[in-house]
This record gives sequence, C-alpha cells and structure tokens, in this order.
Amino acid sequence: MKKLLLVALIVTIFAILIIFFLPKKNENMIYGVSFNQEYNAYLGFDFKKVFHIILDDWKFRHVRLSAQWNLIEKKQGEMDFADLDWMMDESASRGAKIVLAIGQKTPRWPECHLPDWVEKMEYHERREHLFNFISAVIARYKEHKALEYWQVENEPFLSFGACKPLKQDDLAEEIQFVKAADPFHQIIVTDSGELSSWRKTAKASDIFGTTMYRVVWNKTFGYWSYDWLPSFVYTLKLWLNGRDVSSAFITELQAEPWIPNMDLKRMPVDEQFKSMNIKRLKKTLNYAAKTGMPRAYLWGAEWWHWLEVQGINEFSDYIKELKKE
Repeated sequence: MKKLLLVALIVTIFAILIIFFLPKKNENMIYGVSFNQEYNAYLGFDFKKVFHIILDDWKFRHVRLSAQWNLIEKKQGEMDFADLDWMMDESASRGAKIVLAIGQKTPRWPECHLPDWVEKMEYHERREHLFNFISAVIARYKEHKALEYWQVENEPFLSFGACKPLKQDDLAEEIQFVKAADPFHQIIVTDSGELSSWRKTAKASDIFGTTMYRVVWNKTFGYWSYDWLPSFVYTLKLWLNGRDVSSAFITELQAEPWIPNMDLKRMPVDEQFKSMNIKRLKKTLNYAAKTGMPRAYLWGAEWWHWLEVQGINEFSDYIKELKKE
C-alpha cells in the first residue's frame, strides 16, 4: 500500500510539473542562424559567398557571429577587422541584426580561439591582452547598425574543448567590462542545455542563451539521443533559476550532424544523417517551439551549403521556408 501511495505521489508531482511548466508552443518562433568563418574555410568555401547565401537566399535576419580573437589579432597588437567589418556591413545593409560573441571561448570547435602568441603567457598577462582585444572590438562595433546583442564568452563553465572553464569571478569581470564600455546593448551569456543546471549562468546577463542538442556522439555510448528529455525541462530550469522564457533564447539549436571524428569532409553522408537528417531537423524545430522561447539560432549553415554542393538540397529548401522575422 505504501509503495502504491508513493507511486501515486510521484505521478501526481510529475503531472503538476508538466501542467505548470509546459508552456504554450510558440508557433511564431523566430529562427536565426550562427555562422563561423573559420569552419566555413575548413569546408573549402568563400565566406563572402556563403554569407550572401545566408542573407539573400535563405533570408536570415538574425545572425550570430564571433569576433574570433585568433583570426583578428594573429600578430600581437595588429588587428585586422576587414572580414568582420564586411559581414557586419552586409548585415546592416539588409536590416539583419547580429549577436556578436566576444571573449576567448567563442562558438565552434575547439571552443577556445586564442592566437598563438598568447597561449604561453601567464594567466594574468593573457587576461590583460584579452581585455585589450575586447575593448577594441566594442569600440569598433558598439555604434554599428547591425549590432543587437553582445555574447560574452560561450558556455563559459562547460568543460568542453581546448579552453579550461572560466572562473565565475572572471566571467562577472568581463560582463562588467562590456557593460561599462557599452551600456546600450544587452548581453547574452550561454550554457549547455543538457549538461548544466544553469545555476551560474541563467541570471548572469540580460538574456540567457541555451544550446539544444538532440543527438550527440561520444566514445562511451556512441550515438546518444535526448528524445527522452521533455521540452518542459528547459522551462523548469529557467524557473528554478529565476528566469522565464521571454528573456531566453536558444542560441545554438542543432541543425547539423554530430559525428565521431569531427572531420565532416571525410565522413560519408549516410553516417552524417545518423545524427541529423531532414526528418530529425523538423522534429528538433518542433521540440524547440514547445519550449515557448521566442528565438532560436540554428547551428549548421556551413553544412547546409556543403550538402548543396553535393547536390543535396532538401535542407536548404526547407530552411528557406522558416520564419526569419
């Protein structure tokens, strides 16, 4: 009898959680996209051509870019903003709005994007150069028409990639630095949707950004699906951390494969489709909308174009139909 009562209690609590935290599906979710110039180059494409496809063929009006330190300041004290200037200007000319990620830990593997000349420096010296770089980026773009938000670091506390997780005080210091340099643009801080409680990040900034991956791969389990994880878990974690869906974005929504060796060019398409195919993409977008969050930035633009070059157009054709504004 006691066991039955316990089961009934658990079921009741679970039902209450679903009712309370299950938001109304957002049928008007706005879809943006992330773009990484370095990964695009790895796939062998001209970044200007692909960026024009993003803006003109696929009609995205919300784009997440990075001021990637290792690309802009290859030599100490010599900063070349020409490529980022071009993307910002092209975005502004079409009314597109940019989330610009800054810091040492910015989107795309290996997550850490330090220039070679800074890697052997002591921690505090490296931080000094990092702040000099961030200051230069902010000064250059804070009045740019395309800038919508700053993103400070990327999943700063997640132990993934070449960078060690940031200290909480260091992230707070960076956020305060950005706010002081540009009090007019809000700040986004991101975290893993599946591997974090968001305790350190959810209230650290104006907007909270979560990743959302549905099929991943690791050496222990092989391909691993998160289909068992209900969408209301994201809403619950926001509530537990004093947030609601109105001030949260999905800043990295999986729309490309997660493959075993990270070398997409050498991986057969059939293997790629094990973790991302058109049916999976539609299912993922439906799942994302059920969180109720207002915006989601898709992760995979470079791959969609790679597929187009292979004569596979189902992804790009579908992407064109998504709501962008």
